[in-house]
Amino acid sequence: MIPVQIAMAEIRRGAEEILVEAELIEKLETGQPLRIKAGFDPTAPDLHLGHTVLINKLRQFQQMGHTVIFLIGDFTGLIGDPTGKSATRPPLSPEEIAANAKTYKEQVFKILDPAKTEVRFNSEWFADKGADFMIKLAGQLSVARMLERDDFKKRFKTNQSISIHEFLYPLVQGYDSVALKADVELGGTDQKFNLLMGRELQKGEGQAAQVVMMMPLLEGLDGVKKMSKSLDNYVGITEAPGMMFQKIVSIPDSLMWRWYELLSFKTIEEIEALKTSIKNGVNPRDVKIELASEIVARFHGEEAAANAHKGVGNVITTGEVPEGTPEVEVDLEGQAELAISAVINKANLTANSAQARDMLKNGSVKVEWEVVEPTLKLTAGKYLIQAGKKKIAWVLLK
Repeated sequence: MIPVQIAMAEIRRGAEEILVEAELIEKLETGQPLRIKAGFDPTAPDLHLGHTVLINKLRQFQQMGHTVIFLIGDFTGLIGDPTGKSATRPPLSPEEIAANAKTYKEQVFKILDPAKTEVRFNSEWFADKGADFMIKLAGQLSVARMLERDDFKKRFKTNQSISIHEFLYPLVQGYDSVALKADVELGGTDQKFNLLMGRELQKGEGQAAQVVMMMPLLEGLDGVKKMSKSLDNYVGITEAPGMMFQKIVSIPDSLMWRWYELLSFKTIEEIEALKTSIKNGVNPRDVKIELASEIVARFHGEEAAANAHKGVGNVITTGEVPEGTPEVEVDLEGQAELAISAVINKANLTANSAQARDMLKNGSVKVEWEVVEPTLKLTAGKYLIQAGKKKIAWVLLK
């Protein structure tokens, strides 16, 4: 184990809040490997860079010799996390959860060492729990205490529906920490109530309370709002290397150091050296290119990063199919044909249906390099489809 003072400097990097820091120092001073937990509900098949902020922090603990637990919330996914939601979120089906969980495991091991990662599913301990257990668990918290949660409080005041099962979510997440005997739990700043619930339930079970570490929500490409697929300000970790590279290089200079702090694996000293280089006249764009190269290499390899670097600054032009252009399958779902708006939305070339309609209306969508009408319908086959200046994919309609 590395000295506690050095470990804490790296642990504090990018962290928004640590509760309670003195307890974490005390745990580290024992010299024993700690159990570091982070839970992810498999709500969607793909992760973006915002999701990796937590995973990067897990990696830091892993490199320090601690036990990292990547918890897949296949049971909590059946409830639906109400955090930050203004309405009850529909729970996922077991089939959706299983498919998404498989993809999560494939993606996170581009960051974590699979040989040193404990992958767990919370259905392991909840699947066999009966109604009596859930009633006992629910009895540990009052409705008044639950309504202290900011999102529940807002919904209650505005007479918006709160389903009873949503109250179970923080309790179930908290019990995960009991089942795993977690020493530290990581989560976003929006998860504070749920994370602290773990401390409370552990104390009730006679366990040492976990330390809670909250990481910030990563700002997206606009530098203002949190990274989100629905806002189209995201960088997906499965995106084509060239597209990923272009997006990262295009971020505002004001956002650059924030991304270095939360996304780069460079040491604090290396990042400080880059800051000094800019003060001495280095173009900030060159430093963003270095960040883009690092992140593309992480998810696609060094060769892909080098090729993406060569093409930096270019947009997709007619007749030029970028290297690494992804191939996406879109299901016709038993239909003979599918509207082009639905095709580009299902292929993730647009953020949502509204953007798909707008781009078609503006003449920003091309099939085989030809601008198409919004009324176009496609039958089964393989098509090269471009949406806007930088999004392109081979779409296999089947």
